[in-house]
Amino acid sequence: MTWADDQGFYEPEFIEKTNIRKEENNMTTTDNNTTKVITGKVRLSYVSLLEPKAFEGQEAKYSTVILIPKEDKVTINKIRKAQKAAWEMAKNDKLKGVKFENVKHTLRDGDEEMDTEEHPEYAGHMFMSVSCKTKPGIVDKYKNEVDSTDEVYSGVYARVSLNCFAYKTAGNKGVSAGLNNVQIVAKGDYLGGRASADADFDEWEDDEEDDDLL
Repeated sequence: MTWADDQGFYEPEFIEKTNIRKEENNMTTTDNNTTKVITGKVRLSYVSLLEPKAFEGQEAKYSTVILIPKEDKVTINKIRKAQKAAWEMAKNDKLKGVKFENVKHTLRDGDEEMDTEEHPEYAGHMFMSVSCKTKPGIVDKYKNEVDSTDEVYSGVYARVSLNCFAYKTAGNKGVSAGLNNVQIVAKGDYLGGRASADADFDEWEDDEEDDDLL
């Protein structure tokens, strides 16, 4: 996808099909100072944060898709500025000859590129895939470490720390994003059809008449 052309669609995994993991490892301290973003409150989808997952023969990674409300202009603008900073750093090297307006990137429009009837959570949101090779730090809103599927799942709300970086691999050029850390800030309904125990059950009260029959 480019800034000028929003056509095209990645499969739901939203995992780069090129070998851009090498580019993630080459991010320098200087890059982090100018391309790092800490989001506002976003929702997580396609969560693989506790265990790495491999797609289409690629190396296993920790990953998630972040859903950013379109009204959160601050986060969206931060990401776009970070993407431009990554392009600036690479415009004379990896992205030489590629104008910023034409650079491929991973910030996408849920209303335009997703079936919002099948995936209503994408309506009114921008979305972006982020991943890393090493397990990200995960904490709750009180900064306590979190390592439970009851708290880290598709549908939970979080803040995410990420870095944008340029890549050039197998003829493909663009700007992607690497995952740093995650802060879980609020519960949300499970995505993908799974219901919570709280949603499945009412409070149980023993029937006294049944007890008398025992």
